[in-house]
Amino acid sequence: MHVCLILFPHFPILGFVLIREVLDMANRIAGQPLFSCRIRTVTGQTVAASDGTNIAAEAQDWEGAQGFDLVVLCAGPHPLDHLPMGLRGFLARAEAAGATLAGLDQGALILARLGLLDGREAVLPPDPDRTYPEVAQSERRHTFDRQRLTSTGGLATAEAMLDWIARSHGPALAARTGEALAHGRVAQASRSLALAARAGHGDPLMTRMTALMAAHLDAPLPLPQIADELDMRLKRLRLRCRKALHRTPAEVYLDLRLRRAAQLVEETTLSVAEIAAATGFASPSAFTRSYGKHFGKAPRAQRTLRTQREKTTDATGWARATEAARPSGQRQPNHQDQGMTRV
Repeated sequence: MHVCLILFPHFPILGFVLIREVLDMANRIAGQPLFSCRIRTVTGQTVAASDGTNIAAEAQDWEGAQGFDLVVLCAGPHPLDHLPMGLRGFLARAEAAGATLAGLDQGALILARLGLLDGREAVLPPDPDRTYPEVAQSERRHTFDRQRLTSTGGLATAEAMLDWIARSHGPALAARTGEALAHGRVAQASRSLALAARAGHGDPLMTRMTALMAAHLDAPLPLPQIADELDMRLKRLRLRCRKALHRTPAEVYLDLRLRRAAQLVEETTLSVAEIAAATGFASPSAFTRSYGKHFGKAPRAQRTLRTQREKTTDATGWARATEAARPSGQRQPNHQDQGMTRV
């Protein structure tokens, strides 16, 4: 199935990364490329995400709407300032061809303003200019109503995508994908807490600090803000952290971000630029330098090793399956059997 992401200026990078991660994980679990993703922008050119990351458009026109199964509007602040002439027609043609239209966070306002949510339940962010009495506004995190998918954004984006996968390819694939994604987040949180418990002797303040950091990896919080959240001075936090974890808060934060990056390198097909953005790095080059220094390998080199491992595993599995399928008299003896003597 084909997904079209339409990006608006200052679109939320977290939602963008989550969409890609959910689709990539579903493909890996299915063992085949069930979902593909194409990127368009409202300008037809490169647009900047909420964190400054530049994403290029893969198409510069509004043709080909009939080829998509899901069209997602990813918009940042003031989305109604960026409505191109061809967007309404593109969405109408996609809908007529059977596509689901999705508005995530501010993207839902665009669907509402174009009249594409009339008579449907939807999640809408506040619009200072008008109300939408024709839309049944919901307090839920996401809604799916007659080819319309809306969500509050953030982590609810992943929930919305899993709902769409459940409807398009069955609840089993959606459940397995959700479990895999949840396992990744839980594992990361567990590593954060284990770090505090292992080096900090169960210091509850360090546990709170690492949990706070782990919840803000894509847009790292300034250290003074973390200190304020913990009700202590930054200088005192640094001393406490050095005593408990034998490193500075900045070093702990960087370690958490790089651990998450390593997970994305290993478990997804996100690009280096997308992983850099998802873990709070200013640029792919800065991310690559930090990653290489921390792990001894560049992200691309690590991914190449993963690909080689997967090919080896696939080849071994195929060989075993082929051998098992042979008639018993034609099977090759294994190395252990060759050294045995029948009695």
